[in-house]
Amino acid sequence: MGRILALDYGKKRTGIAVTDELQLIASGLTTIASHELLDFLKKYVSEEKVVKFVVGEPRQMNNTPSESEIFIAPFLSRLKKAFPEVPVVREDERFTSKLAIRTMIDSGLKKKQRRDKALVDEISATIILQAYLNKN
Repeated sequence: MGRILALDYGKKRTGIAVTDELQLIASGLTTIASHELLDFLKKYVSEEKVVKFVVGEPRQMNNTPSESEIFIAPFLSRLKKAFPEVPVVREDERFTSKLAIRTMIDSGLKKKQRRDKALVDEISATIILQAYLNKN
């Protein structure tokens, strides 16, 4: 089959999550500086079979695009150009950061650990990917 890779794209850093080969389980992979993301993805895709990218789609409560979409749109163009054979789908990412923090609290992480924004982004990417898997 191949893996599905999810991105919680941000201006500074991007959380990354990936499925197993059977596309059953979403797991956090890493968080990387957004300006290094395409190089990271090129290396990863050369080593693993990635069949789809799921990119978080920030939306407001009234379902209009969030202001951060202006940073994501140019990245999506670069992503599609770099990997024309890999489909890109969007997944609503509303509340993923809050859910990530709640997950960290529920798993017993200390307050200092919960301030790690990179970990929040990685968990958010995992939540985005799991939501996509649940729908499909």
